Amino acid sequence: MNQIQRYYLSSSFFLIFHFLPLIAEPISSFSLKSFNGDKDSDFNSDFALLGDAQIANEGNFVNLTSPNSGSSSGQIVYKKPFTFIDSKSSKPISFSTEFTFTITPGDGDGMAFVIFPKVEELSKVFDQGYFGLSGMVDQKFVAVEYDTRKDDNVGDFNGNHVGVDVGNFVSEEISDVSSIGLLLNGGVPLKSWIDYEASSKRLEIRLAESGTERPYNPLIFYPIDLSKMWDSKDLLVGISSSSGNSSQISSLSSWSFEIRTIPSSLHSEPLNPESKMDENQRVPMKKSCFLTILGGVIFATGCGTMLAFIALFLWVIFFGRHSNVVPELPMNPVDFKYEKVDVTVDNVDDESTRLSTG
Repeated sequence: MNQIQRYYLSSSFFLIFHFLPLIAEPISSFSLKSFNGDKDSDFNSDFALLGDAQIANEGNFVNLTSPNSGSSSGQIVYKKPFTFIDSKSSKPISFSTEFTFTITPGDGDGMAFVIFPKVEELSKVFDQGYFGLSGMVDQKFVAVEYDTRKDDNVGDFNGNHVGVDVGNFVSEEISDVSSIGLLLNGGVPLKSWIDYEASSKRLEIRLAESGTERPYNPLIFYPIDLSKMWDSKDLLVGISSSSGNSSQISSLSSWSFEIRTIPSSLHSEPLNPESKMDENQRVPMKKSCFLTILGGVIFATGCGTMLAFIALFLWVIFFGRHSNVVPELPMNPVDFKYEKVDVTVDNVDDESTRLSTG
């Protein structure tokens, strides 16, 4: 396959795998790059720091655990609830989150990103146990753990892995971080991306050193239907850590989170074909029509571009290498020179007389 063929093939895959996120409809989001209420007026009203969590280095990061305690745990929680089914449109909700963290050497639990049902008192679901989350054993929760301690009681195979926990701390899916050349508690800033796609019901986790590009392949791919798990319940998200009996410190230096819906015209099937929306939940007609038309135009443009790439790719494969076109030779005017030639003929009779006389 030549360079042109590879270019059009890669372009086609880019359009296929990156088209849907471009037309997703964002609902709400936040992006934390500082943790100081003096710099961000919304921080104190939107976020809660629990346990030993405290702002450090003038708001540049949050220490979730404290080195001054032999057993420390702490959490940061976004206090605005959300659901995995949009109450206005009944569309399933997708989410994406990314955060940069550092875990110092030590035999602590590490840290975890967690989704859990809203409670009146947050302090009742956090404690000194696994990742500071043991109080959630009576709750339906989903956590992505960044585990730095091997615990045979929950089936850990080493102290350097990422796992998906559903309702308990025996991971449903687990991946060795050593396989990508990273160490969770090496004191090096790491960045993780967690994405849930409602249309395909999949959870993907990626991990890399901070400052590097987002990995193409996920570290973990886990199928799960979060809308079925929680239905329309109000949920919260947070990041929690526990140092165990060590002096391990888990720090968070940035965190962003976004929830969004995919336009219904792009879903292969409705969430519940038999359900109907109440009249007071319907989207206004003008807005609905506009979004439908806009989505259709973007979809048609993307499909047209993709088909053009594919057609050109196939033409290069089947016809480009067998071209029988004969190149035309240049036709330039040529000057010809004509000269007059004088021809002299001797008298034949005189020559014959001389031959006879002799």
